[in-house]
Amino acid sequence: MVFRPFGLRWIKRCLALVLGLLLGFGATQLAALGQDTPAVWRVGTEPAFPPFEMKDEATGAFVGFDIELMTAMAEAAGKEAQFIGLPFDGLVPAIQGKSIDAAISGMTITADRALTVDFTRPYFEAGLAIAVRESDSEIKSFEDLTGKRIAVAIGTTGAAKASSVEGATVRQFDNAPLALQELINGNVDAVVNDLPVTLYAINEANLTGAKIVGELVTEEYYGIALPKGSALLDEMNTALGTVIQDGTYAQIYRKWFLSDPPVLPTVAPALATSGTDSGFAWGRLFKNLFKGAWITILLTAASFFFGLIGGSLVAFAMISPIKPLRWLCRIYVDFFRGTPMLVQLYMIYFGLPALLQGLGIDISFNQIFAAILALSLNVAAYLSEILRGGIQSIDRGQWEAGESLAMNPVETMRYVVFPQAFRRIVPPLGNEFITLIKDTSLASVIGFNELLRQGELIVANTYAAFQVYFGVALVYLIMTSLASIAFRRLETYMDPINRPKKVKKDPVPSAIGV
Repeated sequence: MVFRPFGLRWIKRCLALVLGLLLGFGATQLAALGQDTPAVWRVGTEPAFPPFEMKDEATGAFVGFDIELMTAMAEAAGKEAQFIGLPFDGLVPAIQGKSIDAAISGMTITADRALTVDFTRPYFEAGLAIAVRESDSEIKSFEDLTGKRIAVAIGTTGAAKASSVEGATVRQFDNAPLALQELINGNVDAVVNDLPVTLYAINEANLTGAKIVGELVTEEYYGIALPKGSALLDEMNTALGTVIQDGTYAQIYRKWFLSDPPVLPTVAPALATSGTDSGFAWGRLFKNLFKGAWITILLTAASFFFGLIGGSLVAFAMISPIKPLRWLCRIYVDFFRGTPMLVQLYMIYFGLPALLQGLGIDISFNQIFAAILALSLNVAAYLSEILRGGIQSIDRGQWEAGESLAMNPVETMRYVVFPQAFRRIVPPLGNEFITLIKDTSLASVIGFNELLRQGELIVANTYAAFQVYFGVALVYLIMTSLASIAFRRLETYMDPINRPKKVKKDPVPSAIGV
């Protein structure tokens, strides 16, 4: 058998295959470009805005007024609507990146947003309302919110309106249900949110302990957002006009709101005024990001400190001869290592106060306390396994050596075993510290204004998603790199063999006696 190397004929066949694939792909793309609009509308929505969009508990499918309206519009246009769940503050960036064709999520048409995206004609008339606790008799109007604590959903017109209140502390959450839960738990004085959503939560979703006060703060119109210059704009406007004219819109409206729909304008009044483009500036970006970075650092340091103490106690308990104590600590470690930290934050900050208040115990947690508690309990579970493994890696002869020196078990652990174990666990401790720096970003879900939340607030105002999140990633990289350098130096210092030794200089000889 003669071995023949790859020849010219084989190379030609490969080139022909590649050329054929390229031509086929190009033909497919040209055919797609030849179509006026896609056959499937990729529609982004935030499924935590009932009754406009939510998930059915039984099937998990998207349901709500917006969902039914968009489905009817797609049918009127001879198309199909495919819904994609996204956070509200991520809808506009997704439209800008054209990863979706449109977004319908109770998005108010504003002049500022119109600078970034195009809107269809209005499809819903709404407005902002103020919700307070049932026992509150002080807040009756928007003017009474001065100096109060207000919860809002990030990136909404309610957040923009609340930020104009003098002396108010505004806490921004990922969606309206979390803001309303913050009110029920007693951590804020009011919620500024869209009236239909608040009414649905109180009347239909069994939200007890809250009421709506005053009249509408604003009069707004919702629209469907599309990329600038999208070819779908005219098609969607035509489809929306069709469902309004043939009575489909009124039928859907009555189903969800039990009343007749109002007459909608063809152009939102907000578009009659020009927006104020806030622009994007790197200097302002990093100024706000470093402000959030300090909070991240403090949160990381406090959580790691308490986690190290708790992890040490759990590690010692897991190697103790007391069997029930070992089993109890194993359950704790398995729970906090086996469940997402995000779920733990929700349970501690939102769930636990709600549970205790349902039992008649009026209690609420401070944001800082809840964040440090959740992060410390989580990191303690991981550190306990690192510490336990380090201690048990020390040879049994070290314990026997301590006993031969008349040391008790505590003294042997303190002076003999633990110093050796600590030197071995410095690298995994460094890894856990760096992981904790990044995990503090989860605290943003409870309204904590750390580094990631500062970035999200900037995106909500500037819609410069790539630049902002690139800046956020860069600041995280700086913090983790500094932490990595610090732990490498600590590791070198703890190593008695490779540690740099100081060379003592010989004293200068005295002139006496020379």
